[in-house]
Amino acid sequence: MPTRTLIIEGPHIRIVPWLDVVVDRVGIDPRSSYAEHFWLGLLGPSSLWLLRRLAAELDQRGEGVDIDAGEFARSLGLSPATGKNSPVMRTLTRLCQFNLARAHDTATLEVRRRIPPLTRSQVARLNEPSQIEHELWLRSQLHTHRDTDQRRRARTLALSLVQLGDDLESTERQLHRWRLHPALAHDAATWAWSQRHRVEAAVDVGL
Repeated sequence: MPTRTLIIEGPHIRIVPWLDVVVDRVGIDPRSSYAEHFWLGLLGPSSLWLLRRLAAELDQRGEGVDIDAGEFARSLGLSPATGKNSPVMRTLTRLCQFNLARAHDTATLEVRRRIPPLTRSQVARLNEPSQIEHELWLRSQLHTHRDTDQRRRARTLALSLVQLGDDLESTERQLHRWRLHPALAHDAATWAWSQRHRVEAAVDVGL
């Protein structure tokens, strides 16, 4: 059973793709400007650069690649040490903590080739200019994917989730799982949450 906790026990690591039908379909390339503008501030430069290198390796050899952690670390400008608290192991651990990699066993690490958009709570950790920039990115993506039927379906699903008691972030996350584009999911969850509060306000007035 894969785990988000890093349990790699040696310097020789088998890197294989983390297969996720949802994120692989609607996710973002870790080498994209999105990753640099938004994920960088959360992950840190070493973790993002390592993720990009691993994604490139998996693009060339899709089934997996064997790396020597020490040599790989040296190529990234990190210490070649490979102990539990070494820079390269801490960097890999950070990828696991952010659900971008996970240990399959003590010698194999599954790594995402495409990454999900930031969650609302992650966006809230960015500085204010980056939060504004992220909102503008979502709006531009929504314009690109402005399909009336799909947008109506997304809003209907989101409203159902909200009425069942899901909060704003879990509603958006579930829409991602249902393979809706991140911009549509964000728009639908925000709309559904606003509708819920309007209904509650109307009930309060009636009372």
